[in-house]
Amino acid sequence: MEKILEAHIKWLRNEPGGKRANLCGAELRGADLSRANLRRANLCDANLSGADLSGADLSRADLSRADLSRANLCGADLSKANLSGADLRRAKLCGADLSRAKLCGADLSGADLSRANLRRPEQGEPAQLVKNSARRNCGCSKKQTPAGRAEND
Repeated sequence: MEKILEAHIKWLRNEPGGKRANLCGAELRGADLSRANLRRANLCDANLSGADLSGADLSRADLSRADLSRANLCGADLSKANLSGADLRRAKLCGADLSRAKLCGADLSGADLSRANLRRPEQGEPAQLVKNSARRNCGCSKKQTPAGRAEND
């Protein structure tokens, strides 16, 4: 994991030998990733249940359908992260930055959201928290083009 994180940091800095962290579907249950820089990393479908991600930079990361149940995300930066369909049951999100995060279909049952930033700055409105265990398409993965056609993010 250390090598993946080092290569990811190089990728973020556009340095030679850099490679975006692709941890899609990874088994990281209970992992200590506190203060890790996983900005823009691919963690879709990853099992991070019970993991320590406190203070981690997960901004713009793809955490769609990830299992983050009982994870410690206190103080984590999840701004603009894709958490669509993620399992955040009983997760600790105290003081986390969830501004502009995609939470469509995410399950936040029993999550600690004390002092969490759920604002959408350009609109000044709270982020929508949608519980949808069936994970039906609620429009979060598509955006409208100027011509009115839907396209994937």
